[in-house]
Amino acid sequence: ATSKVLANKELSDVVTALGCGLGKHFDISKLRYNRIIILADADSDGNHIATLLLTFFYRFLPKLIVHGKVFLAQPPLYRIDVGKETYWALDDTHRDGIVSTATSKNGRATAEITRFKGLGEMMPKVLWETTLNPATRRLLRVEISDQIVTDRVISDLMGKDASARFRFIMERAEDAEELDV
Repeated sequence: ATSKVLANKELSDVVTALGCGLGKHFDISKLRYNRIIILADADSDGNHIATLLLTFFYRFLPKLIVHGKVFLAQPPLYRIDVGKETYWALDDTHRDGIVSTATSKNGRATAEITRFKGLGEMMPKVLWETTLNPATRRLLRVEISDQIVTDRVISDLMGKDASARFRFIMERAEDAEELDV
């Protein structure tokens, strides 16, 4: 499996950039960075890419997660302007809460909502302030709270058995409030 990873140019480039090796050659003391931040669009495609990268780190570089080195950036999906105030929302639920609070606070002001199609659509200054600037960005540290459950979920979702994936989805279908398809 390690040879397949190294055969993939993009993943091989990630391993080279990190500098800490892979498999039995892994040495965290050679890691070139204090944080590995996965940054993807805030939509379903971006979530899928982030999931693939997290699966790669979990299966082939798990010590990076164990040592707290892997993070997910939280770019906004929405810009909300109410009066002279600007707010940033991560998802639909966050957007609805901001709109409700901001419009009630600002009386008759209406919310002007912009949905970003992707990071490339943001102006550089906005991307810096909302997602890249260490003082204002939001990061989630990737942690594993239950190794057994994590192994099962990753195997079900990312494995070759489509029936396991189907079962996983159907067991949770009622919990899905809104899908970004």
